[in-house]
Amino acid sequence: MNKEEIVKRLPYSKPFLFVDELVHIDENGVEGNFTFDASLDFYKGHFKDNPVTPGVILIETMAQIGVVCLGIFLLNETTTSNSIISLSSSAIEFSKPVYPNEKVMVISKKIYFRFGKLKCDVLMKNEKDEEVCSGTISGMIKTIEA
Repeated sequence: MNKEEIVKRLPYSKPFLFVDELVHIDENGVEGNFTFDASLDFYKGHFKDNPVTPGVILIETMAQIGVVCLGIFLLNETTTSNSIISLSSSAIEFSKPVYPNEKVMVISKKIYFRFGKLKCDVLMKNEKDEEVCSGTISGMIKTIEA
């Protein structure tokens, strides 16, 4: 499965799709990027006169690229429209803000994948190659019988 097919299999759509491109993916990790367009709705109120990307959105971006894309790759053809993907835990440290129109790179390294649970070390960097946030994220993928 190629990188474009993985992005198409994501269970998200705009405005809640936070993956522009997968740069690299293999059985040990993934790298991808996303640019936070200034027109995204959450910038209108977070914060007044100084918009900043909410931390929960940064975590979601890290999870979509670093865990969900990697999980789809690892499961290959077994993910279907009946597959449910859920976040099971995250522990993230924030270092720098992300502003409107900033492009970020997410780098994820698999810690383990067993019994349908994927746990990864995930790092987000800005275009200056500065660490924005990092930590661990775990997710589960289950397929519901139709």
